[in-house]
Amino acid sequence: MSSRIPPPRESGFTTSTAVPLYWTAYGAVGAPRLFLLHGGPGAHHDYMLPQMLRLADSYELIFYDQRGGGRSKTSRRDAITWQVHADDLRNVVLEFGAEPPSLLGYSWGALLALLYALAAYEDDVTSPPQRMVLMSPAPLTREYRSDYEDEFDRRMAGNDVRALREGLAASGLRQRDPAAYRQRGFELSVAGFFADPARARDLTPFKVTGRVQQSVWESLEDFDILPRLSAVQCPTLILHGRRDPIPLASSEAAARIMPNSQLVVLDSSGHVPYVEQPEELFGAIERFLADTSTKSHQ
Repeated sequence: MSSRIPPPRESGFTTSTAVPLYWTAYGAVGAPRLFLLHGGPGAHHDYMLPQMLRLADSYELIFYDQRGGGRSKTSRRDAITWQVHADDLRNVVLEFGAEPPSLLGYSWGALLALLYALAAYEDDVTSPPQRMVLMSPAPLTREYRSDYEDEFDRRMAGNDVRALREGLAASGLRQRDPAAYRQRGFELSVAGFFADPARARDLTPFKVTGRVQQSVWESLEDFDILPRLSAVQCPTLILHGRRDPIPLASSEAAARIMPNSQLVVLDSSGHVPYVEQPEELFGAIERFLADTSTKSHQ
């Protein structure tokens, strides 16, 4: 199980978004600022912690729970779409006075960063990102998403995960230690994301609000953002695990199309490199941020 998460330096709720969004800040006031965008959709930022706090040694990190998940839940029944999330991100950036922003997106959060960037380059109103780190990006086309879904299902039905599931059922842990049983159940539910399913024990547990996840993916319809990515001019680092169930080909295509991007493939990692291959991951991120530091101090 992951280490204890330290309390944030500061936290609160946004006032500029239609729904108040919970945010937290780590790192020193006045340090270069990074907005970290969690995955999902419909999840919350906690599961990026404590590992991503390594960056707080040099940067001010702003996390927020995207609308509909975590402490940003809402009783409103309006559909939460990708556009809603992109608009929320723009308002969060403006509220913190951090234009142009430096964005670090994970999984769905990486796709959200790209959708925000595309809107910025195409509408001439939103400030484009200063730079982006796209960590384990979600599939960038509907076809790649279908490939991911098939691969994840294959892994979850495989012998390794089946053996772990059968071992838990026979362990008697449910009666002896319900909390430990729930933790092991969570680990099994995400095992297919990892190159080594046993590493799931080091990921902070999280929940996904299914209604939000479904409405966001439905709003993207039969999507393919790859042809539009040539418009994204800001320096961009793409990081992808070779053993990620999301096809590496999706990130490779993005890196070919985006004119100022670089792709780093993490050979021993699945979808969660901050747990699986942290030294290589953070080394690449820190080098990229140092190399693109001009004008990034907000």
